[in-house]
Formats: sequence, structure tokens, C-alpha cells
Amino acid sequence: MNGPHDLGGKMGFGAVAPEANEPLFHADWEARALGVVLACGALGHWNLDESRHARESLPPVVYYASSYYEIWTRALETLLQRHDLLTPQELAEGQAQARDPHPRRLSAQAVPGALARGGPCDRRVETAPRFAPGDRVRCRNAHPRGHTRVPTYLAGHAGVVESEHGGFVLPDTNAHGQGEQPQRLYTVVFDGAEVWGPDSEPGLTLSADLWEGYLERA
Repeated sequence: MNGPHDLGGKMGFGAVAPEANEPLFHADWEARALGVVLACGALGHWNLDESRHARESLPPVVYYASSYYEIWTRALETLLQRHDLLTPQELAEGQAQARDPHPRRLSAQAVPGALARGGPCDRRVETAPRFAPGDRVRCRNAHPRGHTRVPTYLAGHAGVVESEHGGFVLPDTNAHGQGEQPQRLYTVVFDGAEVWGPDSEPGLTLSADLWEGYLERA
């Protein structure tokens, strides 16, 4: 999906200006927003890929006008309503209706353990790798309507496989409740001129981690 998040190579958004000594949070509400998002994710109604897809599916006018954690909270509103954990009336009034505690609610004492466990997404894949380091491959020129981790600026461009990492959950299916369907993941290195054309910075290369189904032999 070519969503508002996919800005690589797009003009008109200004330069990237990293903040020196950037704090983890710029305001107290941002820390709370992160905590609420993680606690709601622990309820088990959606996975990481559905959560990411919800953020990337926000309307461009909303996405571009929102800060980082505003994007997270706006997507959370969508997820909570989608899974019947929040009603539009509750959201509009800012007041939750009385209901029984969720059986998988995350207590404060359980937070350190939950964060330490993380969400590993590496999976065993029985089939042999289609590609090997040194192979020249092309990123398929595809623009699916659903979730994908292919940057638009790489579609149709060729690069060289640098490494193969084994199997990982395929976000394209996992985000839509179609199962994990793991595929092998590769790091592919692209020459800047291949991607950005002759105006690219000389000697520039860029690397991308791409699932096997995204690639074909060049």
C-alpha cells in the first residue's frame, strides 16, 4: 500500500533534521500514549503488523498534521473500535462505559517481563532459499492495496543480495488476519544511481530488508 508514510524520495517535505540529544519523550503525554498503546496491544486482539498498518492507513491530511505519538494514538482509536473494545460514543465523550476487566489486562508488575519478552517474529522455513549472497535481484514492481513493507522507491529496481536471514512472519498477510505465512528475508543493496538516477550522490548505496516474495531475478 502506498500510504502517507512512504515518503522516500518524495519532494516537498523539507530536509531531515535530526534533533541533537533528542529526549525519549518531548512531553509527559507521549510516555503515557506509548504505555497505553503497549497495554492495549497486550490484550491480544491484534498483532504488530495490523497495528502498523492502522497507522499507515490514516488519511494523509491526518497523518501529516500529527506528531509521532499522535499517529500512534489515532491508530489505536481505530483498532479499539474495530475490535469492539471502544464505541464511537465512548470516544466522542471521552468516558468509558462500565464493563468487566479484560482477562488479559496488563498489570504494572507484568510490564517489565512483557517488554523483555518482546515479540520475536523469526520463524522456521523448510524450503531452500531462492537467492544467495551475490545474486542480482529486482524488487517486483507491485503496488498492493493491502499492507506491505516494500518502499515505493524500490519497486522495479535491481540490487545485489548481501545476506539471507532465515524465515520471518510475512507482514502482508499477518496484518489482515491471513496467517503468518513466513518467508525468507534478505538484505539487498541498491546503488543510488539505480534508485535515484544520475542526480544521486556519487558512491551512495542503500540497503533494504526484503521478503523473498518481493524479489525476482534481475
